Amino acid sequence: MSEILNANPTIRSASDLPSRRREPSKKSKTQRPFGLLSSAIPDFAYAPDPFDPSSSSGSESSDDEHEVEPIDEQEIYDLIASIQDPEHPLTLGSLSVVNLPDISLTPTLPPSSLSKTASQVPPITTVTVLVTPTITHCSLATVIGLGVRVRLEQALPPRFRVDVRIKEGTHSTAEQVNRQLGDKERVAAALENGTLMGVLRKMLEGC
Repeated sequence: MSEILNANPTIRSASDLPSRRREPSKKSKTQRPFGLLSSAIPDFAYAPDPFDPSSSSGSESSDDEHEVEPIDEQEIYDLIASIQDPEHPLTLGSLSVVNLPDISLTPTLPPSSLSKTASQVPPITTVTVLVTPTITHCSLATVIGLGVRVRLEQALPPRFRVDVRIKEGTHSTAEQVNRQLGDKERVAAALENGTLMGVLRKMLEGC
């Protein structure tokens, strides 16, 4: 990019970032993730899925194999904080573009009460991430939002729905960007752009 939009961003030290990293699972690279954007970026562009139940040991009981470990806001933050900013050689976490208090999980569809196994089936959950651009006129806000959405769509189990938005009052065209990020057809069309795909792959290399 020929011109730096924000030459002096505020940078947080890595030691100041909240983190609770899981041990990576031994997920097979041949197993594709789920979601709208599952075919957008090759499997090798991502770290193993830390929530994949197939990573459980063979010595564990069958009950343990079917047990779903809860995913919280910290887990979501750990997934996206390491995404590289498209403009600076820094992560979204270190630039405070993504922040733990701006992540929420909301159950949107509880398990069916008619199912005998309802208590064992986790509810459909919406993950909402509010993105804070480093400047209010950042022209890369949509690209950053797409990067966050692609990362979560690829890494999370299919019971999660992803909602990425620009935080209110942090961008001059937040409403327009949010419409783009929330439109599945426009997102899918954007991801067919070879140049944009190259940018997203670079952003997600460190994840």
